[in-house]
Amino acid sequence: MTSHISIKRSKQNITNDKDVLGGIQRERLMQICIVTSIGLLVSITAARNITSVIFAIGFACLLISFTFAYKQKIMASAYILLSSLATMLFTLAITGAGLLDLAILGYPSLLILSAILGGVGLFLSLLTLTISLCILLAWLTFNGIITPHVPSLSWSHLIFILVIFIVTGFSVYVLVRDIKRLMLSLHKENTKVQQSQLKIQHLAHHDSLTNLPNRFYGEVLFNQSLEKCLKNQQQLALLFLDLDNFKPVNDVLGHAAGDQLLAELAQRLSKTMEPDQHLIRFGGDEFLILVPHKNGLPYLTKLAKDLITVSSVVFDIQHNQVSVSASLGIACTSQDGNLFKQLCRKADIAMYKAKEAGRSTFHFYDNSMDKASDNKFKLLQTLRPAINQNQFSLYYQPIIDIKSGDVVTVEALLRWPQADGSLITPEQFIPLAESSGLINELGAWVIKEACRFCARQRKQGHPELRVAINLSVIQFRDGYLQNTIENALQDANLPPKALELELTESLLINDKNQIEKQLNELSQLGASIAIDDFGTGYSNLGYLREFNASKLKIDRSFITPLNNNNHDDSIVKAIINMASSLGLQTVAEGIEDEATLNKLITLGCDFGQGYYWSKPISEDDLSEYLTNHNLL
Repeated sequence: MTSHISIKRSKQNITNDKDVLGGIQRERLMQICIVTSIGLLVSITAARNITSVIFAIGFACLLISFTFAYKQKIMASAYILLSSLATMLFTLAITGAGLLDLAILGYPSLLILSAILGGVGLFLSLLTLTISLCILLAWLTFNGIITPHVPSLSWSHLIFILVIFIVTGFSVYVLVRDIKRLMLSLHKENTKVQQSQLKIQHLAHHDSLTNLPNRFYGEVLFNQSLEKCLKNQQQLALLFLDLDNFKPVNDVLGHAAGDQLLAELAQRLSKTMEPDQHLIRFGGDEFLILVPHKNGLPYLTKLAKDLITVSSVVFDIQHNQVSVSASLGIACTSQDGNLFKQLCRKADIAMYKAKEAGRSTFHFYDNSMDKASDNKFKLLQTLRPAINQNQFSLYYQPIIDIKSGDVVTVEALLRWPQADGSLITPEQFIPLAESSGLINELGAWVIKEACRFCARQRKQGHPELRVAINLSVIQFRDGYLQNTIENALQDANLPPKALELELTESLLINDKNQIEKQLNELSQLGASIAIDDFGTGYSNLGYLREFNASKLKIDRSFITPLNNNNHDDSIVKAIINMASSLGLQTVAEGIEDEATLNKLITLGCDFGQGYYWSKPISEDDLSEYLTNHNLL
């Protein structure tokens, strides 16, 4: 379809060009007819006898030619004009001095006119006619058929010469003017083409939003910078910058706001660049910085800190104060490689290491990161087969009522046993499952197995036992989480009140509306909501009300140092009091000794979990553990 449209447009352009050329030829024909007719009228006044008759016939032919031109019959008009004038000149030469007659001077003018008014065909036709007439004139003279006679000079001859010169001069003038116009037009078109080429080249090499060099041109700049560095005995560093919390800006304020933020960030970063440094938009919220240097790690360290600081300054976006942060990875030529893609990959690995270290920081690449990356890749390759072959196991850790010592809930914790007897921890494979999209399938298995386990324990004499399951934000995105939970409860014949869903604070700020809707539906179903690792994230009290949470799990980082730090006492006490005022129960994680337990009882905590009672254990071990405790 597109090709047909292009062909049609090309044909239209050709037709338009022909129309323009035809209009110019018509205009020139009419101008030449008028000027030549005036010349013939002047010549008629000075001519006598047969000469005046010849001029009169020529004038009549010019009128016919003008009429044809006026009616846009251009080629017919041109042939009539030129052939009649050529014949008129031939007749004048016969009646005059033959090849030596003044009329012969008109033929060059006719040849010029043919070049102006027509193409190669008209010019060659007239040239052939002119040569033929001159040969004929010579033949007639040589054979005595005509006798040339040279007339005596008179004013009429001067008039004839002036007429020929004026017509010829006019024709030359018109031709040269058209040529000049054509040259000027070509120059303008050439300038436009060059400007268009430069614009196309710029668009091909630069990002349309930030006007920074894009990834393709970034590689060109890298190679150019590397060549200069090698000549100047410098190192070239490649810094990979990625915004840490850019997605919420797009989700909450919209993509237009996100684009505005990226454009303003690009301007800020550009102002910090030295003349020999290059800022490149790699894609999305990722930027590259090429930095030639001789000062080594201290210089790069300072530059990285400055870039992070610049990125963290508050942005004014659509009348909102928006804060983001940036993580940086740094790779250097020679020690890390000399290829653009190679350094990008290594700087990217270092950047993710910075994110794992807490974000808003930077890391230099080292070989150990590559090994870790390879290990993650290999682990990812075995993850799907492990899910398909049910290689995972659930371990359970009791949650204790710290006043009565009874087990009220058990938290289901996922483990990945290996053939050699070791375990791969969730910290290793859960992020991979989330990033690869396998977490939904794995999470559905956990929910199903945990519900079946709880139902079995209830039948075995623990009718009030509840099970807690951790959820990932990815499990909320497809909208099928409620169906998955309902099906698991129905399959296990387990009441919804026996199910407790644990969510981290960071999960609550992602896709807030979508998550809130699903959690409300799960609460109406009868499941309870617990906020895990409270105190390590945003600690937003508004979220606790909106998401119908019933429990807060205080992170182990506040519980472990309770006996050594009075400051943590006040923090834990504040969390417990705040939860109580909101009607929430509190669970302390990481209790490992009796002194910590006693302090938590004093502070008013409701439940505890930790190695003081039990580490995560298998279902069989948990069954034995439960028989040794009195349940509520």
